[in-house]
Amino acid sequence: MFVDTTVDRLSGHAGGTVRLRGWVRGVRRGGKVCFIELRDGSGVCQCVVEAAREQAFHAAAALTQEASIETTGTVRREPRAPGGWEVAVEELTLVGAAAEYPISRKAHGIEFLMANRHLWLRSSRPWTILRIRHTLVAACRGFLDAQGFTLVDTPILTPGAGEDAQALFPVDFFGRQAFLAQTGQLYLEAACMALGRVYCFGPTFRAEKSKTRRHLAEFWMVEPEMAFATLEDDMRLTEEMVCHAVRTVLERHAADLEALGRDLEPLRRVAAPFPRISYSEAVGLLRGADTQRKLQVELDRDRARLEALDAELRAADAELGLAPAGRRREALAQRRHELSEEIEDLRNDVENRPEHIRLAQSFEWGKDLGGSDETIVSRQFDRPVFVTHYPREAKAFYMKQDPDDPRVVRNMDLLAPEGYGEIVGGSQREDDPVAMAQRMTEMGLVPEDYGWYMDLRRFGSVPHAGFGLGIERTLVWICGLKHVREAIPFPRTMGRMTP
Repeated sequence: MFVDTTVDRLSGHAGGTVRLRGWVRGVRRGGKVCFIELRDGSGVCQCVVEAAREQAFHAAAALTQEASIETTGTVRREPRAPGGWEVAVEELTLVGAAAEYPISRKAHGIEFLMANRHLWLRSSRPWTILRIRHTLVAACRGFLDAQGFTLVDTPILTPGAGEDAQALFPVDFFGRQAFLAQTGQLYLEAACMALGRVYCFGPTFRAEKSKTRRHLAEFWMVEPEMAFATLEDDMRLTEEMVCHAVRTVLERHAADLEALGRDLEPLRRVAAPFPRISYSEAVGLLRGADTQRKLQVELDRDRARLEALDAELRAADAELGLAPAGRRREALAQRRHELSEEIEDLRNDVENRPEHIRLAQSFEWGKDLGGSDETIVSRQFDRPVFVTHYPREAKAFYMKQDPDDPRVVRNMDLLAPEGYGEIVGGSQREDDPVAMAQRMTEMGLVPEDYGWYMDLRRFGSVPHAGFGLGIERTLVWICGLKHVREAIPFPRTMGRMTP
């Protein structure tokens, strides 16, 4: 008799007979033995088929990459195998044959991989990232659940803007124009007046014509909202949730992060309290002589690094030209491809950075911080940093005006360190109906179009606050990824709608 199990649970079946079901990641064939790398979604296992098992051996020898199989055998300890365990195969059944698989061990460009995203998900890198994403989402939701928040599902179809009206996706709603939601916040404000502490988790949409490494047209947010809360309460909750999420990912995925090439030390430094600076202080930081000197030193250093990488690429090309076919040549080709991509990314960065430095030096108070500005500011800190009290004219109508300085609102952005930029945006909401109506009029909005939203200020209004944490941007930071498109299963960008 056998026990059905999964690769991640093999250690609990040492010496026993199990059945695994999965896909063939690779096969190595020897004279009297075949080694099958089997993946089943939970991990990778080495399955050993000896010639004495005639049926299984012949079946194994004919397997191709990504064929689906069932295999039955004995679990035994093998320190050299992935995970430290292997299965000595007794029976093997082909479930689904696989044609020649388009994603092989050879190097592939990112556009090819994205066009084949439905298949690339099976490879170790995206598989690892998606597992970490699951843990991040579960950590955020679990934290809020434990803090007494109630999940509220907010509409995806909405009649108007929650953020920038220029970034709305229009859709036809039974002959009327509607839009895809930019945020669940306005509806959460209604729900928090009923339940006190609420949150939503779901997709949000922005029709921004941007091709930067930080932008998606469709992304996922965790958005808490609290009644009887101020900006200070909002930052405290953000800080606690981010610390909990990072700590949980480190506890469960340290080896996965290292496999992605992530330096763990910056993540280990993520602890409360986070630094807090005002927008005005951030502007001073951007313009400051010390920052400008530091930016120039970093630019000179990266220019030198670019020259070194170019030399390494030339050496790799020469070595590749002499290498015979085989695993060594495949490894060299892969390294050359990685070098080429690293050089392209760094060259683009180095070419654009002088302009970013110039813009920082001449930054005008009153503008919103751009991506390059956030990068510069966040690189000055060794942990996430809050930037608070942005200019009123640069922010949304629902943010509360600061009573001590009417030029600014009581809001915050949380910037991830190492140049990753904004991962959280939040504010204390305007709770005064007169002030809200005045602000809407100033921004060209009609208060009557937001009748139900204004009702929240007329019937038992209270101070309240909330924020949105972008799952993809947070995952990019935690995993040390270069582009947000890797942080979501099927990215939607200006240039990509499929698969």
